[in-house]
Amino acid sequence: MYIPAHFAAGPDVIHDLLTRPSAANLVTMTSHGLLATFLPLIYDPSIGEHGALHGHLARTNSQWSEPAIGESLVIIQGADAYISPSWYASKAEHGRVVPTWNYSTAHVYGKLAVHDDAAWLGNHVRQLTKLNEARSERPWSVDDAPERYVSGQLRAIVGIELVITRIEAKAKLSQNRPDKDIDGVV
Repeated sequence: MYIPAHFAAGPDVIHDLLTRPSAANLVTMTSHGLLATFLPLIYDPSIGEHGALHGHLARTNSQWSEPAIGESLVIIQGADAYISPSWYASKAEHGRVVPTWNYSTAHVYGKLAVHDDAAWLGNHVRQLTKLNEARSERPWSVDDAPERYVSGQLRAIVGIELVITRIEAKAKLSQNRPDKDIDGVV
């Protein structure tokens, strides 16, 4: 990822991108070419040097069964928005402004592992549900569904774990603009 120094994401931005409830793109290189899936993920900082991302794929999705060649990549997208030059005070001052796009993103690289056991998957979907239901007034729990139904659903998915080897992150949020222009964007 191209990251000019003034757009390098700090530890707080990286932590936010990894821990907020969201979905991301898992990209793997296989002997059949690139494969990609958009899926919800959970960050577990206790695994390895940089933590791990846990998710699951439909059993019918071949991405889990096609061995990844080299590192796998998860692309996490944070907030993003078009920025109009008409919002900049600089437009009125000198007119040397152009549109841009503000965003935060992380490219998370690592070794992909597959988890095809009911205990791992049951724990994973409970954690994923708890994370995403946390703001609900009446949170739903996996245990609210009949056990037999849950067991059947777990047989239809396969767990994945990306043990993180490195993270490249960028927060392009108008830091390179004068304060008056930043105020206009806000």
